[in-house]
Amino acid sequence: MSKLFVLLPVILIALAYVFWASGQGAKAENVELAALSGPALEQSEDMLVVDIRTPDEWKQTGVIKGAALVTYTSAEAFLQAIGPRLAPGQNVALVCRSGNRSARAANQIADTFAGRVIDVEGGMNRILKEGYTPVKPTRAMGCAVCN
Repeated sequence: MSKLFVLLPVILIALAYVFWASGQGAKAENVELAALSGPALEQSEDMLVVDIRTPDEWKQTGVIKGAALVTYTSAEAFLQAIGPRLAPGQNVALVCRSGNRSARAANQIADTFAGRVIDVEGGMNRILKEGYTPVKPTRAMGCAVCN
């Protein structure tokens, strides 16, 4: 009985480590985490910058100049929405509020997206803290409820 009390915690710790280690390599090879600045995102011609937040969030904080505004709901709907905007061989950079949604979205679309998927670290919160001056979202950018 005393052996069971010794072995049980060891087995549980080993199982926890196996589950943790298996999740560490789950990131797709074409996904990259990058702390790009607002001006760098504005001026990049080799990537389509997509703000995946909601219209209320866009209106609350503003958006990166030139970004496509596409609220992320699913990988399939997202890829359909950005497809016509992508140039051949162009990469995509995803921006959300804090970096959590963009990380999940990047991993979800990575398998079906040919180029690199850049998860913008820290999202708009970090970009704004760095002093970036955003622009108002517009219909032309993809905000259906904006003027």
